[in-house]
Amino acid sequence: MAKTNSVWKFVVAALAMTLLAASCGGSDADSEAANETDQTEASQPTAEQEPTPEPEPEPTAEPEPELEPTSEPEPELEPTSEPEPTPEPVDGFAAVTATVQAFVDERELNGAGLIIVHRDDGVLYHEHFGEFTPDRVSLIASSSKMISAGVLLKLQEDGLLDINAPVSDVVEWGAANPAITPTQLISNSSGLVGLGPDLLYVPYLCQWGPNEELETCGEVVFAGEGDDEDVVPPDTEFRYGGAQWQVAGAVAEAASGKPWSQLIDEIYVEPCGVDSLGYISLGSVLTAGGLGYPTSFGGDGSAFPTENPNIEGGAYVTTGDYGELLLMHLRGGSCGDTQVLSQESLDTMHQDRIAAAYDGDAWSPSTGYGMGWWIDRETGRISDGGAFGTVPWLDLDDGYGAYLVVEDTSDTGQALAAEIEELVHAAVTGA
Repeated sequence: MAKTNSVWKFVVAALAMTLLAASCGGSDADSEAANETDQTEASQPTAEQEPTPEPEPEPTAEPEPELEPTSEPEPELEPTSEPEPTPEPVDGFAAVTATVQAFVDERELNGAGLIIVHRDDGVLYHEHFGEFTPDRVSLIASSSKMISAGVLLKLQEDGLLDINAPVSDVVEWGAANPAITPTQLISNSSGLVGLGPDLLYVPYLCQWGPNEELETCGEVVFAGEGDDEDVVPPDTEFRYGGAQWQVAGAVAEAASGKPWSQLIDEIYVEPCGVDSLGYISLGSVLTAGGLGYPTSFGGDGSAFPTENPNIEGGAYVTTGDYGELLLMHLRGGSCGDTQVLSQESLDTMHQDRIAAAYDGDAWSPSTGYGMGWWIDRETGRISDGGAFGTVPWLDLDDGYGAYLVVEDTSDTGQALAAEIEELVHAAVTGA
């Protein structure tokens, strides 16, 4: 699996310092016949004896007929011991469950959630550990990216956006960087400054601002002059994350004429029934959250600003709802009877774009990147891990996906994912 890398960990740290520093017997008739035979033999004379006159027989009464038994025969008793139980089928996911539980215990985590889905069989496994329950809503940081990228692909399907045309075709301020396209923005290849080396890069500081407007921030990032010396030509370098995703969100709002929250509702929430899904501004929780998972979030997205949602990392959702989104990716873009994304759009997101576009890699020769998805060039699996311990992955060849969440750090989530990835594969495929 492609590593998510821990760059988001640094985002959390830097923002903290800056913004607030799962039997039978014989019958009665047989007995009477035996008695009559004995009496007959006893009355016969022997050879030495004189025969004695036989007395006149006493008149006897007619023998009474045998009476039928008046009561029903007692039924055979059932054995008193319990029958041998039928062996239960072996739980193919037992090793997965044991591993997650041990990890949670050893690391003293507050819990974990894991859902495993299959293209043909739906939900194969859905368990929670510790204090986690099916209705727990967690912030997912960069595991938001595949959701966000899907929004732009949907707008293209609807004829509202050409992701391969310049940003300037949608907004006037796009003229400031006339060669950059939305495709490059959501494949981390726009040339704009990413999350590193300066996580709090001053010209792009609005990306963390809870009180900003998304379209306004997009313009500030794209058209501002303070980054001139740090921007490189598009499709020449992989620069992960950052404000280029805010620009993509701003372009989506401008092309559709709808706020990001409405786009999320119309594209995902309503057709897929993923009611827990939403986005907030990360700056509003990172200032109070400090290092690791922002516990100040509390699972209630409605309590935080949404005017400037963090497009690359501001989503929150339950395990079940994220599992539905993974199923959509495995089922040709459908949620039930509703076509959310076309297979063509999914293929675009899942393919290793940076290899095709400029022979690039995502910080390692074995790792590529599509649109919102890291590509493991050795296993073919794709993933979209996040800074707060979320790790979703898809095995498109074998038709399954998994989503793991721990409310901790990227390193913790990735460590647990590494322990269970092949256990999950064996349980699903019988390998």
